[in-house]
Amino acid sequence: MEPKTWSLMEVLRWTAGHLAERSFDSPRLEAEMLLAHSLGLSRIELYTMHDRPMDRAELDAFKELVRRRRLGEPIAYLTGRREFWNHRFKVDRRVMVPRPESEMLVEQALAFGDPDQELLLADACTGSGCVLLSLLAEREKWVGVGTDLSPEALAAARENRAELGLDKRCDLRLGDGLTPVLPLKKQPFDLITANPPYVPDGDWAALPPDIRDFEPRISVTSGADGLDVIRRLIPQAAQALRPGGLFVMEYSGPEQSQAILALASAAGFGTTEILKDVGGIDRVLRALRA
Repeated sequence: MEPKTWSLMEVLRWTAGHLAERSFDSPRLEAEMLLAHSLGLSRIELYTMHDRPMDRAELDAFKELVRRRRLGEPIAYLTGRREFWNHRFKVDRRVMVPRPESEMLVEQALAFGDPDQELLLADACTGSGCVLLSLLAEREKWVGVGTDLSPEALAAARENRAELGLDKRCDLRLGDGLTPVLPLKKQPFDLITANPPYVPDGDWAALPPDIRDFEPRISVTSGADGLDVIRRLIPQAAQALRPGGLFVMEYSGPEQSQAILALASAAGFGTTEILKDVGGIDRVLRALRA
């Protein structure tokens, strides 16, 4: 941009065009999100204040965000927030960016549990805590524990837990899968959710740059076929659930479905089914403990 006085609308148009050059899917939306974040405004205010000029310091700070986005850094890391379910979770490079597909776990869990009864919930590979905390925020009588192998991820989840005021109903523990809650010392769980890493190691280099270059690999890949963590997690879930309890786990693609169904059957789950996402892709294992 040449030295001149730039209005919000001029900056917005320039940024959208600049991002479009990199073939981003929604350059206008991303431009709005970055500019609104940079100035502490809402996206609507960008238009109601369209002729507001930006000073040099504001322009320099904003241009740095655009530069980082052009290098592939996810919008959520640049703004520090990601909308998921009914909340805006704090996210950064300690955790994966929550995906819309993961809301299927929340939907299935809410449909299973009675909102008027107490329920004990575990969420494995909790990351930012988005699934666990969304459920506890919806159900005042539910109590939950989240686990993660990454101390950094748990620190991020604690920040989100505090922001939502759920410290008293949410425990967070360090460890692999459900190991931190096994062997059971109290009552078994009624419900277990999980979004484990499931991408094969060999696919890492071919992933989009916004994943490969920025998101924590520990949360993404899991062995030659992507099932290393899942092989441990499914038997753990069967051990930790009460009879009739529900296990819902995210994964991706039909190439893993048969192996996952076989693991669930061998672990002692009764009714099992694979749920597809809005794109028609196998996405969630839903399994009831026999």
